[in-house]
Amino acid sequence: MSLGLCGAALAAALAAPAAHAAPGERHGPAWTPTDTGADARFRGLAAVSSRTAWLAGSKGTVLRTTDGGRHWRDVSPPGAADAGLEFRDIEAFDARRAVALAIGEGEASQVWRTDDGGATWTESFRNTDARAFYDCLTFFDSRHGLAMSDPVDGRFRILSTADGGRSWDVLPSAGMPEAQSGEAGFAASGQCLVSSGPKDVWLATGGAAVARVLHSRDRGLTWTATPSPIPAGDPARGVFGLAFRDRGHGIAVGGDYRTDQPSPRASAVTSDGGRGWQPSRTPPAAYRSGVAWLPHSRSAALAVGPTGTDLTTDGGRTWRTVDTGSYDTVDCTADGSCWAAGEKGRAARAVIR
Repeated sequence: MSLGLCGAALAAALAAPAAHAAPGERHGPAWTPTDTGADARFRGLAAVSSRTAWLAGSKGTVLRTTDGGRHWRDVSPPGAADAGLEFRDIEAFDARRAVALAIGEGEASQVWRTDDGGATWTESFRNTDARAFYDCLTFFDSRHGLAMSDPVDGRFRILSTADGGRSWDVLPSAGMPEAQSGEAGFAASGQCLVSSGPKDVWLATGGAAVARVLHSRDRGLTWTATPSPIPAGDPARGVFGLAFRDRGHGIAVGGDYRTDQPSPRASAVTSDGGRGWQPSRTPPAAYRSGVAWLPHSRSAALAVGPTGTDLTTDGGRTWRTVDTGSYDTVDCTADGSCWAAGEKGRAARAVIR
C-alpha cells in the first residue's frame, strides 16, 4: 500500500462496523485491545511503530512493548511507585531511548531518561521550585526538547534540553506573554505541549476566562498567544490536547472533564499555525483529551476521551463517534498504526491491514 493511501485506509478501517456490534449501535473502530497486565491509568503514550510503544502512568508505572502489544514489559524506574510518581507524558525515540515526565507540585515534577529500553533510568531533572508544576514535554528531534510548567511569577515556565533530555535549563521568561488569572495546562494526555518541525511548538491552556493556544517559532524563546473558541472560564475547562500535522494545520480538543458537565464546542482547527482558530462545525459530542492525525493523511484524525473515540475525515471540521471505549491519549506512527491508552491499564492498537 502506498504511503499516500495509508491515512485513507486506516480511516476506513476505523470506521468499519465492529463484528460484535448489535443492530442499531454506532459501530466502533478497529481498536484491538491489548493486555498490559497493569491497573495504572496511562495518560502518557509514545508510539514508535506498529510494534513498539511506551506507556507512562500512575503508580510510577512505565511499560514497553516491542511486539505490537502482545506482551508488555514493566520497565518502571526503580522506586517510582514507592515515591508516588505520577507519570503523565513520555517521548520515545526508538525501542531503547525514552524520556518520561512525572507531574506534581515542587519535587514531584521530575524527568527520567533511559537508553537501554528501561533496564536502567537516570533522573535528569527534579523541580525544586514549590511554585512550579510541570504538565507536558515534547521533542523536536532526538536532542532538542522542551517541558512546560504552569505559570510561575505570572508566566508559563519552559525547560529546554539540547542533549536528548540528559540535562535541562529553564529558559528566560521575557518572551512569554503574561498568563491570565487561573490559567494553566492540563496534564491529561501528554498533548498540552506539542511540536512540528525543527523549531515550532504550541502550548494549550485552560482554567482562565479564555482558553488559549501559545505558539513559538524559536524553540520556546518567544511566544504569541491566541484565543481559542473552546470554552473555558472554569478550572475544569479549556484546551486539553493539540496535534499539528505540519507547521500550519492543527487541531485542538478539550471541553469540561467533569462527567456531569456538557462540553460544547470541544474542538477547533487552524490552518495558519495557530494565528487563528475556528470552531468545528460538528465537534465531538463530549470532552476529549487526546488527538492525533492519522498516518500520511491531510484530513483524517482521531480524538479520544473517557466516553469514546471520534473520527474526522475533513481536517477536524466535523467529527463522528466511532467507539465508546475509554481512552485518555492517542498517538499514530509513520508505518501505519495508531495506539490509544487510558484508565485501568487500557491500551489498544489499530493497524492497516
